[in-house]
Amino acid sequence: MNAVKWIVPAAAVEAAVTGLILIVSPSLFAWLILGTELSPAGNALGRLAGIAMIGAGLAAWWPFSATVCSTTAAVPGFTIYNLFATIYLAYLGIAGQLVGILLWPAVALHAVLLVLLGRHWLAFGSK
Repeated sequence: MNAVKWIVPAAAVEAAVTGLILIVSPSLFAWLILGTELSPAGNALGRLAGIAMIGAGLAAWWPFSATVCSTTAAVPGFTIYNLFATIYLAYLGIAGQLVGILLWPAVALHAVLLVLLGRHWLAFGSK
């Protein structure tokens, strides 16, 4: 059996599961891996990292074919990542507890990428 046939899906599942754990409880993850708790800012960044890892897992899992380049195959994962990153960062800003100088520009950047990637995904999916 070709190693890539099981290694890539296994790595995608590992990334997605790790991401899910980071979203649910970043402090627990940090305690289990590093032996320490996280600050509130560390929890927020841990959740954002979890969102990114789920997006990466989806991008790697997305079915490839001979006619689809790897860039196009990664679009759904990056679209989903930008969707949830936009939502989560906007939530942090609206809640008002963790607002840095670049929070709202980051929300805007993720929203723009979401629209551009979503348009590409819809255009690719309709062909």
